Amino acid sequence: MTPVARTPNYGFEKRRKEQERKAKKEAKARRRAEEGAAEESAPQEDASGEPPTSADDGAGTPTTP
Repeated sequence: MTPVARTPNYGFEKRRKEQERKAKKEAKARRRAEEGAAEESAPQEDASGEPPTSADDGAGTPTTP
């Protein structure tokens, strides 16, 4: 009996690459969700590009009595 050459297991390689892609995609989505949560907690800028100011912090436009 003569030895038969083994065929490569392309299915395994394809499945492994799909798992790597899925893991990378999930990591990216998780990172974006974390960045989005951090941005929501930070003060948002208005249309003028300046951060919002509170009336009681003394950093707004001066008012005359």
